[in-house]
Amino acid sequence: MTEEKNSPKSGNGAAQAEQSDRPDFSIQKVFIKDLSFESPESPEVFMREWKGETNIQLNTNARPIDEAAGAFEVELGLTVTTESDGKTAYLVEIKQAGVFILRNFAEDQRNHLLGAYCPNVLFPFARETVADLVLKGGFPQLLLQPVNFESLYAQHLQEQKQQAGGDPAEPTQQA
Repeated sequence: MTEEKNSPKSGNGAAQAEQSDRPDFSIQKVFIKDLSFESPESPEVFMREWKGETNIQLNTNARPIDEAAGAFEVELGLTVTTESDGKTAYLVEIKQAGVFILRNFAEDQRNHLLGAYCPNVLFPFARETVADLVLKGGFPQLLLQPVNFESLYAQHLQEQKQQAGGDPAEPTQQA
């Protein structure tokens, strides 16, 4: 019995303290925070030859929701505008969000997770929703290409360093 008390599985205080200092990351919830689909030129848009040109804007935002628990909300915003013959065929706006737990990370690691890794987790959910809405709106399938959030985050840090007045570790970015 003495051996069991000293094993990490038995609840040894030293082992628990060591485990509590380890970095911990988990996804608690992924959800749609806001969603909009507009087709201002329908049904006339369906009567014209389709010449779709798509513009995509994306941004991310992270905020603490329970600092003691290490809980953060990360929000990925996508705006997809497609025009045909110079007129807006459809507009999709989505705010895909998630609640993530991040404990025991250095500030730069935490900011990297919030600014690059978490948006990368959220993007496939947003991409699927956009594809479904566009198709259900009567338009040709739209498959958004993968986004390199690591590169966008690095670019954001570089821009922050150049601005000298901003915090280079701030996880908010726009592309």
